[in-house]
Amino acid sequence: MTPDDLIGVIRTRRSSLLIDPARDVTSDVVSQLCEAVQWAPNHKRNWPAQLAVIRGESRSALGAAIADVMREQGEDGQKVEKTRTKYLRAPVVIAAASAHGDSEQRMRENTYSVAAGIQNMLLLAHNIGLSCLWGSPATGANDAIVGLCQFTPQSQVLGLIYVGWPSSEPTPVERPPIRVTYLD
Repeated sequence: MTPDDLIGVIRTRRSSLLIDPARDVTSDVVSQLCEAVQWAPNHKRNWPAQLAVIRGESRSALGAAIADVMREQGEDGQKVEKTRTKYLRAPVVIAAASAHGDSEQRMRENTYSVAAGIQNMLLLAHNIGLSCLWGSPATGANDAIVGLCQFTPQSQVLGLIYVGWPSSEPTPVERPPIRVTYLD
């Protein structure tokens, strides 16, 4: 892959829920996506990424666990009910969490590492031809997701990534130039 090829993958990757929920993603492809997370920069080689691959009826269990927390918090009833089925929009959902650190600094470093790993996953998925969307966990639902996914206690869930084959192409998004300060 040339640098131009790589920048092309980076520039054309889009978050998209335009996913065919009935078309499966093979276990081999899902394993490749998960492995890509482990190649992110990592402080002190403590490998903080924790992943759970959620398929089949487990997607409904994920929705129910999150919806129950939302209901207990007094969220809008329609939003709660939508959450119960929203993870069925893709054949695979990958929950990504960062292990608890032994200090505030280590926790931040772990979070940065897992976030970089998720970007690795998204870029690889795009290069394979998959559609993905990195969704944030619902406020207050961290512990419910950690328990369902059997992550280590005090882990921080960074995302629920919808993964599937595209049903159509997302609309390209124009991006403003990045603000860069050069110091000599």
